[in-house]
Amino acid sequence: MKQLPTPLAGVVVVETQAFQDSRGGFARWFCEDELAQAVGARRIVQINHSLTHSVGAVRGLHYQRPPHAETKLVRCLRGRVWDVVLDLRTDSPTFLQWHAEELSADNARMLVIPEGCAHGFQVLEAASELLYLHTAAYCPEAEAGVSPTDPAVQIAWPLPIGDLSARDSQHPALPPDFRGIAL
Repeated sequence: MKQLPTPLAGVVVVETQAFQDSRGGFARWFCEDELAQAVGARRIVQINHSLTHSVGAVRGLHYQRPPHAETKLVRCLRGRVWDVVLDLRTDSPTFLQWHAEELSADNARMLVIPEGCAHGFQVLEAASELLYLHTAAYCPEAEAGVSPTDPAVQIAWPLPIGDLSARDSQHPALPPDFRGIAL
């Protein structure tokens, strides 16, 4: 597993190498020891899967407020997505900056999203599937989100936003006096 830093503090791209032979292939998708620096002492406690049919659909931007903040490890199992991380951490040097990576089944990249960052993605290929590893269980009372069209953030989605759930369309823009998430 090769870990590549991104412009956002603590956000890491993990490249994995697939081994191929006449039977098919093999790849390591998670290794607690190799990812210890990125994940820290946190443990994976929940694994989720999403399937999104429509090209242009956006899911997000989601996060959980403390004390239920979570680190996420996100990988594309099928298709292609444009995966976005928005830094909401009060004391981060990259506060309110965003970064995006194309994740696909072909490139076998995984994105490590630290606590205090919002996450979302746009589907670039129909029927895209994502696998999420979480360091905290889902807590409805801690659920929060940021509008994917927040003019203050100005995420440059590669396609016009197509399908957006009723829930995600209700996420507010950040208020002008937003001070961030203290972890």
